Amino acid sequence: MSSPPARPTSTPPGQVPLGQRAGGPLGRLPKGEVRQVIAVGSGKGGVGKSSVTVMMAAELRRQGHEVGILDADVTGPSVPHLLGLGGHLVDRGQGIEPAVTPQGLRNVSSQYLLEEGSTPVIWRGPLVTRLITQFFAGVHWGALDYLLIDMPPGTSDVPLTVFQAIPIDGMVFVTTPQELAGLIVRKAINMARELHVPLLGLVENMKEVRCPHCRTSFSPYGESHARALAEEYDIPYLGGLPIDPRISETGDRGGLANYEDPALTEVVRAMVLSLREAQARTLNVL
Repeated sequence: MSSPPARPTSTPPGQVPLGQRAGGPLGRLPKGEVRQVIAVGSGKGGVGKSSVTVMMAAELRRQGHEVGILDADVTGPSVPHLLGLGGHLVDRGQGIEPAVTPQGLRNVSSQYLLEEGSTPVIWRGPLVTRLITQFFAGVHWGALDYLLIDMPPGTSDVPLTVFQAIPIDGMVFVTTPQELAGLIVRKAINMARELHVPLLGLVENMKEVRCPHCRTSFSPYGESHARALAEEYDIPYLGGLPIDPRISETGDRGGLANYEDPALTEVVRAMVLSLREAQARTLNVL
């Protein structure tokens, strides 16, 4: 496997590197009863990142874990719709109570703050980042085995807040077979590396289409570049997920937590293994 590329820095001359600013590792919020915090991002929109986050969370829940989803895409929240959740959140004295699906998945999102689903969130960066920290530290998550954070596109205010203020145990990156998606994912990978976030691996979404009759698979987006990208950065290729009409159908009905597929099970298995290995490496270093 080829060695990872040199880590480029985006720090302007004369400024302190991102990972060394106040709010770095020593200034992160306490985890409380949350055991593992995993960010899921891509750097760009349109790759199905939110759907992948929900499906992975649901698979972990089916395996018996207590799981929550923090929807950090404040201006474009979609997790509540995919889970079939609505209404407003309440505070009963121990912090904001997350919305809960029939399967037991817990979720907070800016969508619960809006009167209508089509109402836009028109906020400046400081308000958005303040809400993200409130969603982590001000929510009564209870005892969670995994908290998945659905990251917004880009490498600006919200991802920076998540990386610097929230104790992330690792990050999963979502891409699609096209080279263009890989180009943008590289930016997210380099940002996470620059901020010392463990890289758990790469999920290739929309990898192939399976014929419902003969089960033959073909790749509508052409040759995949995902494995090569994972090798370039020396991170695990966690697996590929198909283009499946059931994902759109169940998501539109608010039932994506019910979606099951062997490929999804394998992706989650590989992610959990990568997380354990990353934590073992950290313990060895300490």
